Amino acid sequence: MGQKKLVRFNEIKTFDNVLEFPQDMQGRWNTFFKNDQPITLELACGKGEYAVGLGRLYPERNFIGIDIKGNRIWRGAKTALEQGMTNVGFIRSHIDKITDYFAPGEVSEIWITFPDPQLKGARMKKRLTYPRFLRLYQQIVTPEATINLKTDSPDLYNFTKAVIDLYELEVLADDDNIYANGPVSPELSIKTHYEGLDIAGSNRIHYLKFKINKELPLEKDAVLKQMFAHQEDISE
Repeated sequence: MGQKKLVRFNEIKTFDNVLEFPQDMQGRWNTFFKNDQPITLELACGKGEYAVGLGRLYPERNFIGIDIKGNRIWRGAKTALEQGMTNVGFIRSHIDKITDYFAPGEVSEIWITFPDPQLKGARMKKRLTYPRFLRLYQQIVTPEATINLKTDSPDLYNFTKAVIDLYELEVLADDDNIYANGPVSPELSIKTHYEGLDIAGSNRIHYLKFKINKELPLEKDAVLKQMFAHQEDISE
C-alpha cells in the first residue's frame, strides 16, 4: 500500500463522521446525527460525491456513504468535515454487512452510483442490484423507499431492468441517456469521479429509480441466472 493511502487510512480513524465496521448502531443513528431525520445511503460510495452532494441539496436529511476503501472515503469525509456538514457520515465496510448496521425501516432511500458492473465470469451475483442484495436492502428500508441506480454500464443497466421486470417491481424512472434531453434534476447533476472517466466508453449515463416493496421469490433467481447464462459463458 502506498504511503498516501496509509496516511489517509490512519487519518479517517480520527474523523468523527466515519465509523469502521460499527457495532450496536442498529436503530441508533439518531445519536450519531443528533436528529431523527430520514436517512439516505450511498452504496459503494467511492469518494462520497453523492453523499456530500445530496447533503448539500437536502440539509434537512441525513446521508451515509458506505465503501470498504478507506482511502477513497477519506475524500468525502474530509470535505464534509471542512464544510461543517453534520448531516453526512460514512461507514467503512462491505455492502453485504449492511443489515448489521441498520434496523428495519431505518433507511428511506438508497443510491447506487457507478458501482463495479462485475462483468467478468460468474460475478453477476456481486452486482449491487442482484436479488440477494435487494433482499438485504428490504430488511432495512421503509415500505416506500426508493432505489436509485446511476451507471455508465449498459450491461448493469439492462441487467437491472431485467431484474425489475422479472420480479415485477415498480419503476418510478427509467432513462437510458440522462443528458440527451436537456437539463437534468439537481440530484442527477451530481457527478462522481467515475462518471468523468467514462469507463464503459458508452458516452451516456443510464438511470433507474424503483421500489422493492414486494416479495422477491427465491425460485426466480434460477430464471434470472438462465437469462444471463450467455454472458457468463462469453466472459469466462
